Amino acid sequence: MSYVITGLPLADFQPLFGLSDAALAERGVLRVRVTDKPGFPCRITLADADPGETVLLLNYEHQGAATPYRSSHAIFVRESATGTARVAGAIPECLAARLLSVRAFDAAGMMVDAEVVEGAALEPLIARMFADPAAAYLHVHNARRGCFAARVDRG
Repeated sequence: MSYVITGLPLADFQPLFGLSDAALAERGVLRVRVTDKPGFPCRITLADADPGETVLLLNYEHQGAATPYRSSHAIFVRESATGTARVAGAIPECLAARLLSVRAFDAAGMMVDAEVVEGAALEPLIARMFADPAAAYLHVHNARRGCFAARVDRG
């Protein structure tokens, strides 16, 4: 099964990079200094930030479809991000090391399947979910905190 895991678009967040803490607070965003690795997974780079780096903690609408499954949640993004990750046919370490909730959606944004899996077992679940022709794309979330982690599309 061919698949691609994609981070969030860098351009969506670049206007926030370098703003003062006060300007970020006006937008409901917090700047956080990373203390532990793993612990602060960047949704743009699909990698855990390193201790000492700063990340932005903000609410992001990851499922914008006009359905009952429309959804947003807190995410981290690295202020040092320079490009959006696109990983074909492999599971990024920041996903492989976590308990994940995977949700399959049809082209209209309606959920057609969902499962919880250890990240190391994500690839077979991707194949199973994409075996259903109704599954247009998958959203991966960190199961414990519920944060959106990445999108998976057919390759």
